[in-house]
Amino acid sequence: MTTDKLVLAAPPRSGSDFSRLTRRISDAGLLDRRPGYYIMRSTVVTILFAGGWVAFALLGDSWWQLVIAAFQAFLFGQIALLSHDLAHRQVFRTRKPTEITGRLAGNLGIGMSYGWWMDKHTRHHANPNHEELDPDVEPDILVWSQRQARESRGLPRFVGRHQAVLFFPLLTLEGLNLHWSGIRAVARPGLRHRRMEAALLATHFAVYLSALLLVLSPGMALLFFVAHQGLWGVYMGSIFAPNHKGMPTLTGRPELDFLRKQVLTSRNVRGGPVIDVLLGGLNHQIEHHLFPNMPSIHLRRAQPIVEQYCAELELPYLQTGLLESYRQTLAHLHEAGAPLRSNGHSSSLLRS
Repeated sequence: MTTDKLVLAAPPRSGSDFSRLTRRISDAGLLDRRPGYYIMRSTVVTILFAGGWVAFALLGDSWWQLVIAAFQAFLFGQIALLSHDLAHRQVFRTRKPTEITGRLAGNLGIGMSYGWWMDKHTRHHANPNHEELDPDVEPDILVWSQRQARESRGLPRFVGRHQAVLFFPLLTLEGLNLHWSGIRAVARPGLRHRRMEAALLATHFAVYLSALLLVLSPGMALLFFVAHQGLWGVYMGSIFAPNHKGMPTLTGRPELDFLRKQVLTSRNVRGGPVIDVLLGGLNHQIEHHLFPNMPSIHLRRAQPIVEQYCAELELPYLQTGLLESYRQTLAHLHEAGAPLRSNGHSSSLLRS
């Protein structure tokens, strides 16, 4: 689906469409906060997280530590999902408790800058899949459209030729990328509460690395680190990749209202409660983008309401299975890199 087709999908009366949908969602009580749910969820995640590190200490220098590494990779992802919900004001109404809890979970818990990520994610929500405005589709290493491929230089130009094959292997570096992005953010002026974030990040890294070196032999510590960080990166990428990758990208100033901009650039993933837990409710990505402050536990109930409303407007609403969402993502990456695989571009790549 091209940007031009997206523009044509918007009827003249689109200005009030989102407000009508909001009334339906509000009348169903789906925008109400759920403090009890978040108390239960954070308590379970905290107990499992602490229990994982207790098991780590008791096991000592054992190959069974690789199981703990995988378990903690999952828990790091779950803490990141809780930080995500906090950033969207799904838990607290006011800023102060939101930011304090978010920094404790993000910076101290998993070594990811809450302030940096919140700024990046806010820009993504404002302009999803917009090639000039959404930081999630910047050609940093991968290219997300053939236009980006033709204009790419350096590493994206090299990787882009085979990026569909390299996508999941590259995700093993995503955990390290999140750490490094946080370090860069606190090293530059401009980040709110920069000193606090820096202190919490430093504490996380000091405790984490000290634990590995005190409990494990150097070789096992390195193996644990590689397994833990690599699996966490793959898990994080697997949570967020199905949401927008392979959906239409936008450029310039497309004439789309808020409702259409969010629905047409997002993809839902079908599944039951297990998928909801694994993906933190973000499998209901369309509903989340329309109502980012909706508690994630309400997204499943909102889904049929939004789908029915889109059907009334004859607005395309995409929902696939999890494996199909990955297939579409990889197919899109392969297509986006096509200009770099042509003979002319391959020769210019070799010359550069």
